Amino acid sequence: MKKLLFIFLALVSVAVANAQEKKKPGGFMNRTGDHLMLQLTSDYWSGTPDSIDSRINGFARGANVYVMLDKRFKGSPQWSVAFGVGVGTSNMYFRNMVVDIKSQTNTLPFLNVDSINHFKKYKLTTAFLEIPVELRFTLHPERESKSIKAALGFKVGTVLSVHTKGKNLEDKNGNLLSSYKQKETEKGYFNSTRMAATFRVGYGNFSLFGSYQINNILKDGVGPDLKLIQVGLNFSGL
Repeated sequence: MKKLLFIFLALVSVAVANAQEKKKPGGFMNRTGDHLMLQLTSDYWSGTPDSIDSRINGFARGANVYVMLDKRFKGSPQWSVAFGVGVGTSNMYFRNMVVDIKSQTNTLPFLNVDSINHFKKYKLTTAFLEIPVELRFTLHPERESKSIKAALGFKVGTVLSVHTKGKNLEDKNGNLLSSYKQKETEKGYFNSTRMAATFRVGYGNFSLFGSYQINNILKDGVGPDLKLIQVGLNFSGL
């Protein structure tokens, strides 16, 4: 978490220091600095078997933050290409299930804990350092804050951390046994690389965002073929 916080603060510092826009003749912007893009998402796993799907809490969520550099095509100011760097996170919440990421077995155990002591709240968190690239369209580039916008993109990332966290131990009847947290960290079962296709459409600084992971979350042979889907809100000046 400290590492993620450091990266986040570094990205924000770069964005604040460099987010400067210079006017070109005719009112168009010459984007010479980096810009912050924040995404708040609802997260889903495609490909989950019923035994896992029924245990995933519908409030799974994530957050992505990127520093982006945007370059407009000189001959077609409505179009631009953007690229950057940032951190993408996902939090999957489970009901009465443990994901034993520290197991020494050949497959990742998803354990049903209905009939034994278990945590009231339990989540699996993944974090990736990512490089996003987008092809962007702005209907009225001379007034971007009041224009319809759309973007198609792709991002590739490398894993920073994978951990589970349980909170408030209960017995099988839901009675509180102990108020404490348990965190376990291990990346062994998970792909170290994540690739995803992205799409955005919106107005001004706000847009709807979607992302579909192309490769599997888990390594081959250690579990079901799971892919991360994120949908949500995007906040950006670009």
